[in-house]
Amino acid sequence: MFKVSELVKATQGKLIQGDPRKITGGISTDSRKLKSGEVFLAIKGDNFNGHDFIARAALLKAGCIICERVKGVIPPAIAVIRVADTTIALGDIARFARLKFSLPVIAVTGSNGKTTTKDMAAWVLSGSGKTLKNEGSRNNHIGLPQTLLKVCAKDRYAVLEIGTNHFGEVKYLSDICLPQVGVITNVGHAHLEFFKDLKGVFKEKSSLLDNLKGARIAVLNADDSHLRRLTAAPARNKLPVFSFAINSPADFKASSVRIEGNRVSFKVNGKFPFLLDTPGRHNIYNALAAVAIGRIFGLSYARISKRLAAFTFPKGRLKAIRVRGLNFIDDTYNANPLSLHRSLETLNDMRAAGRKVLVLGDMLELGAQKESLHKEIAGSITNICDIFIACGKLACLAAAAAEKNGFKKENIFCCSNSLKARKLVFQNGLLRKDDLILVKGSRGMHMEEVFKV
Repeated sequence: MFKVSELVKATQGKLIQGDPRKITGGISTDSRKLKSGEVFLAIKGDNFNGHDFIARAALLKAGCIICERVKGVIPPAIAVIRVADTTIALGDIARFARLKFSLPVIAVTGSNGKTTTKDMAAWVLSGSGKTLKNEGSRNNHIGLPQTLLKVCAKDRYAVLEIGTNHFGEVKYLSDICLPQVGVITNVGHAHLEFFKDLKGVFKEKSSLLDNLKGARIAVLNADDSHLRRLTAAPARNKLPVFSFAINSPADFKASSVRIEGNRVSFKVNGKFPFLLDTPGRHNIYNALAAVAIGRIFGLSYARISKRLAAFTFPKGRLKAIRVRGLNFIDDTYNANPLSLHRSLETLNDMRAAGRKVLVLGDMLELGAQKESLHKEIAGSITNICDIFIACGKLACLAAAAAEKNGFKKENIFCCSNSLKARKLVFQNGLLRKDDLILVKGSRGMHMEEVFKV
């Protein structure tokens, strides 16, 4: 809840009408969900403009309307604040809400694994106190502020995922949530359309460390070649660094890694046993980051291990499912070269009574390197998979490269979209009940359609 005067202060807006002493309800950006007495913030998206719904918000008796321009006559009982940019105002109000509470904020970014790491860390901490987190991957300039607006006095921790596909977004979101602890999972080929190369990705991701507040602690992947130099030289702005790794020396190091069916077991620092309900060994990195967070806030290894053993992995991330008699590994959440490499590594580790099949959609937002990066994966596909169904122009480039690399032509199938891939999978008798089918691709390819009933 906010006073109108607080909203004016937070946004540096101008009160057009209404009582500044009035107390409003929560903040809503969706007129369909607006409740009487709440603030309606008229933000603009790619396909909508909240200003078109100001009249509806007035009819629903909003307590306050924040807008860039006033449309129509608004009853005098409703406060109206005019701002230069309503999307920036959303972030300003979220920052104001965050400053009301002194809870520690942990920010997680990286090219891969940030959603799972965020969820794991939040799950670990929630065992000792109420923990705020982004739902799903609501990690941008809209989702993160909306999450922060839910903060309350009962919250003991906040774990927030920070996404970025343009330079400066990490700094912008950090300035809103004011994190004390920063986690960087890795640096990989993602959003190269805007970052150009890995140096650009590293520059943007590592800017999180320059924007930490208060005590300031970094948690970094020492197996990542870009982040390793930061763990080796933790004097960056006198910033304490805790590292995690499987292969390199680290503060939290995994060893004795074993794949046990659809689960992974390992030990941390040689003696503390952990078990994850996933076939993907790369999730050990996400777990190690969560272990580091738990230890920073005083939780015992035994308590963290118990929490992580009960962790349920998010939808679309290496989930084993059976649909119409076929065995799928649903990894459709998203895709880039590093995440694909890790998914193929998981497929290689898993036992299959029949053949191993890859259904791959295009990996998007890779900029000028999109074709070469798709061709580069041909070797891994050839060595691991028996059948390759390519979905999209770029995936078909990978298929052509795989054929040149020795993949049998009769086991390669190309199609233009996920619906046609589904027909191949289910209607042609191509696959058998004992085959193991990995489905992966960027969100824009809608690869979940492949196994949708």
